[in-house]
Amino acid sequence: MKWLNPEQLLRPVDVPRPVTLDPALDHAQLCAQALQLAAGLERRGVTRLAVYLEDAALLAVALLGAWRAGVQVLLPANLQPQTRLRWHNDVDLWISELPQDHQLEALYDVPLAAADLDLDTSQLSLCTSGSSGEPKRIDKTLRQLANEVLALEQQWGTELGDACIISSVSAQHIYGLLFRILWPLCAGRPFLRRQLPFPEDLQRASRQHPAFAWVASPALLKRMGDNLDWPGLRQVRRVFSSGGALPASAAQALQQRLQQWPTEILGSSETGGIAWRQGDSLWQPFNGVRLSQNAAGALRIESPYLPVGHIEQSADAVELAADGRFRLLGRLDRIVKLEEKRIALPMLEQALLEHPWVADTRLALIQENRAALGALLVLTTTGLHALRNQGRRAITEGLRTHLSQHCETLALPRRWRLLRQLPFNTQGKLPQAEIEALLLAPRPKGPEVISQLQQGDELQLQLAVSADLAYFSGHFPQTPVLPGVVQVDWAIELGQALLDGPRRFVGMEVVKFQRVVRPGDLLTLHLRFDSERGKLYFSYSKGGESCSSGRIVLEARSA
Repeated sequence: MKWLNPEQLLRPVDVPRPVTLDPALDHAQLCAQALQLAAGLERRGVTRLAVYLEDAALLAVALLGAWRAGVQVLLPANLQPQTRLRWHNDVDLWISELPQDHQLEALYDVPLAAADLDLDTSQLSLCTSGSSGEPKRIDKTLRQLANEVLALEQQWGTELGDACIISSVSAQHIYGLLFRILWPLCAGRPFLRRQLPFPEDLQRASRQHPAFAWVASPALLKRMGDNLDWPGLRQVRRVFSSGGALPASAAQALQQRLQQWPTEILGSSETGGIAWRQGDSLWQPFNGVRLSQNAAGALRIESPYLPVGHIEQSADAVELAADGRFRLLGRLDRIVKLEEKRIALPMLEQALLEHPWVADTRLALIQENRAALGALLVLTTTGLHALRNQGRRAITEGLRTHLSQHCETLALPRRWRLLRQLPFNTQGKLPQAEIEALLLAPRPKGPEVISQLQQGDELQLQLAVSADLAYFSGHFPQTPVLPGVVQVDWAIELGQALLDGPRRFVGMEVVKFQRVVRPGDLLTLHLRFDSERGKLYFSYSKGGESCSSGRIVLEARSA
């Protein structure tokens, strides 16, 4: 397929050119809709536009149409009230899929004529989510974006060929915008409209295309387990990962399953792409990117994806190799002070990841009676086995002993939270506020509801039993088991959705506890309410085997 530079994307083409799938949209339709939007924006006098669209095809229409009309586009990180308030004075109009905002098609008018876009006046503003501080606005020109997509095509275009681009990331941010929309548009590769956040969705979509590539986040790639059809997925042309660090264990697992290393992209909203790597600790800078260090050893970037003459100063400490590649040494802005001692959180996290019990972790400084470190942990299968057979205290004390070989006593975490997975957002970021909130929150007393389906008077739920459940500490400290009374309490609480009104607990009938429930278990809870008899039937199962069941007798509904 003939390459189109970004400024040429509204030109007519001689042959059919696919754009998106499910539902399909071709280049001619894309241009027609973008030029209609351009006319509508121009007639309304819009000069600044906020756009939040999960459909990548509609986002492409909005961008091209706005740029054709000379409108500056702002891509907010989300549609939360505080986000809207923050950018309210910076835009004239909001476009989204929500009913209170303008809908794309409602703005269409008699189309403007096709014309090349101006690389320097076509502008885009990206908004950081504020995961590591105050949200920021980063302004880009189409020229900067054009330089980057051309570099990507020169690097990997021949290998990708006509591959369909399948993605798990949002296009509201620089990685998704470039890899999901602008690069495929210029290359003539089709892309799916919706991001696919779950491994099973990614597999299902991949099976529908003879050639495909993945634009993914570390959060998704870490969750891809043995249940997938890996031999069938080996046709993937390339697996891209960006937005956060991909653990070496996850990269190794993908290499074994797919017979190729994932391609990790290092970059940011400010810098665009900086470097890439495959199965190596060293990063290879993109062509045209020039790197240096400041006095503290932090990376400095000069790039065609930045304003001319601008040097971006990062907070990433690096070690530069003689051949121009480099090794990341951690974020200098993640060095905290405790009792006047400087503590590098990335170093402690790396030390924890070396322990066989730890699959993932993130540390933070928390303020209670006094400042201390706290740790979020995701356990490996080995770690979960140790928790089930030795108890929580053995886990935390074992990890503190392990860490004591790497740091002083005051740097040892005083608070630990065991999670099923770290709370990464769709961009693979861990908002600092979320980390601190989890560390300061009390240990959970309820299950995590993964899914639920209600049909009439029956309800089926998929539940995850937290490894950090508060009830495990006393039942029993060294061999934690979920108490039966807690299972009944969960059934009553979750069964409220089936009840016909408030009913008081009266008693239990035919209660059976057949198999123990342990930390990290995934349960299916089936509930049925018999309103005439005032009885709530419950049954828990694990892997198809019954754990407990019974009838909860409720007081008759008052007249």
